[in-house]
Amino acid sequence: QVQLAESGGGSVQSGGSLTLSCEASGQTDDVGCMGWFRQAPGQEREAVAMIDRYGDTSYRDSVKGRVTISQDNADKTMYLQMNSLQPEDTAMYYCAARETWWLCVASGQGNDMDFWGKGTLVTISS
Repeated sequence: QVQLAESGGGSVQSGGSLTLSCEASGQTDDVGCMGWFRQAPGQEREAVAMIDRYGDTSYRDSVKGRVTISQDNADKTMYLQMNSLQPEDTAMYYCAARETWWLCVASGQGNDMDFWGKGTLVTISS
């Protein structure tokens, strides 16, 4: 089992920045793919950014150039640096992980992810 805990959410104005953190614990050596997902009110959950155990990354088109996913294996922490935030980025952001590393891409709703955090809320005001 892997436990995930997000932090770093908050309220910022349009154009601002936030960095989300996801601390992993448990059997983290088994993790092959991790990522960030978000769900806005009334919307489906969507993948934002993914990173596999080899450090390869993938981003959804709407965040490319504004968002950077990274991981610190020593601290077992994954980060999501978000810049130039817009009101449409407002959502609950979730950290997720799975054991398999292949096809670790930012698409879909994360139905293939094995472990989830409880989420951290990001609110962007115009």
